Amino acid sequence: MLDRLQDTPPDALLALIAQFAADEREDKIDLGVGVYRTDDGATPVFGAIKAAEQRLWEEQDSKSYLGPEGDRGFVHALMPIIFGSDATMGGRIEGVQTPGGTGAVRLAIALAERAGVTRVHVGTPSWPNHIPIIEDVGLEAVTFQHSNADGSADVDALLEIIRQGREGDAVLIHACCHNPSGIDYTDEQWDAIADALADSPVLPIIDSAYQGLGTGLEEDAAGLRKVLAKVPYALIAYSCDKNFGLYRDRVGAFYAKVAEPAQMPAAMSNAAALARANWSMPPDHGGAAVRIVLRDEDLRQQWLDELDGMRQRLRWVRATLAAAQKKVEGVPLAHLEEQNGLFAMLPLNKDQIAKLREDHAVYMAGSGRINIAGLTKGNIDKFIAALADVAG
Repeated sequence: MLDRLQDTPPDALLALIAQFAADEREDKIDLGVGVYRTDDGATPVFGAIKAAEQRLWEEQDSKSYLGPEGDRGFVHALMPIIFGSDATMGGRIEGVQTPGGTGAVRLAIALAERAGVTRVHVGTPSWPNHIPIIEDVGLEAVTFQHSNADGSADVDALLEIIRQGREGDAVLIHACCHNPSGIDYTDEQWDAIADALADSPVLPIIDSAYQGLGTGLEEDAAGLRKVLAKVPYALIAYSCDKNFGLYRDRVGAFYAKVAEPAQMPAAMSNAAALARANWSMPPDHGGAAVRIVLRDEDLRQQWLDELDGMRQRLRWVRATLAAAQKKVEGVPLAHLEEQNGLFAMLPLNKDQIAKLREDHAVYMAGSGRINIAGLTKGNIDKFIAALADVAG
C-alpha cells in the first residue's frame, strides 16, 4: 500500500538552511529562518523564562496528564494580554492550550469546519502553512490580494470579501506583524473591517503570532479587539513562539468568542474533542513557564522589558533599511519603516536572489521574504551594498 505514495515537493526553506550551513564564507547572512536574533546573531532564551523554568524545576511535583485543554492557568493568564481588561467579555471568550500557533490554527480551522464553514478566504501572500492546513481539514481555500504595490494593505480587497460573503464563509486575518509581508492594517482600516464583519455572515479567524513585536503589546492587539467588540462569533489562534522565545517548546492557545455565554460549553467541548483526536494533550513545560512569568509581577516586568528590547531592535533595522533607499535604486526600501514585525518582502526576481546568495553569501527565501532580525549592526551595511549590486 505504501508504494502508492508519491514524493512531496521538498521544503524550500529547509533546503536553504542546508545551503547556508554548507557555506564556508565567514560573512554569510541568514535572512531565511523565521526566528528572532539579537545583534550578536543569537536566539536566546528569555531571562524571565529561564527564571520561571528554574522555579518550575524546583516546585513541579508531577508530570501527570492535564487533559486536552492543557494548562488552564496558562490559557487564562494570557487572556488579559490578548483581549484586554474585560478578558472574557462577560463569559463569551474561553480557550484551550495548543501545540504552538500551528496547533491553534489547526484547531480553529477544524472547529470552523465542524460549525459549518465550507471555505476560508486567505489574503496572499500568507504564512505558507495556512492554506495546507485549511485544505487538509477539507475546506476550500480562496485567496485574495493582501497588499498593494506601494507597500500598504489592500483593505478594499478584504472588505469586498467580507461584504460579499455568504453563510459557510470564514476569513483568516493576521492580527499584527503580517507574515511574510510585514504589512498591517491601520487603525482606521481595522474600524472598517470590524464594521463590515458586524454586518456579514463571514466568520473571522484571527491569527496572532507576533504580539508585542510590532508597535507595542497593546497596540498590536488593537485590531483584534476592535473586531471582537463588533462580532458575535470569532476564532483566535495565538502563538508564544516569538514573543516568549519558545519556538521548540510549542506553546500556543486557541480561543473562541461566542454570542452568549450559554453557547460556550458546546464550543469548548468540541474544541477539546478535536484536540484529543489530534494531539491528546499539548506539551506542558513552555506553557507552565509562561503562566509563572505572567503571574509574577517581577518576572512579568522582566519579560516586558526583554520584549521591548526586541521590538526596538526590529524598528532600528527597519529604519536603517529605509534610510538606505538612495543607495539602492530599483528596490523599494522606504516603506519598510512603516511596516511591522520580523518579516518583509523585497520585489527581487529569482536571478537577483541567486546572485545575492552566490556573490554575497546572503541567503533569503525565493519568494523575496526576508527575516529582518537576521540583520545586525555588523552586517547591515554589507546587505545594503549587496542589494545595490544586484539591483543595479
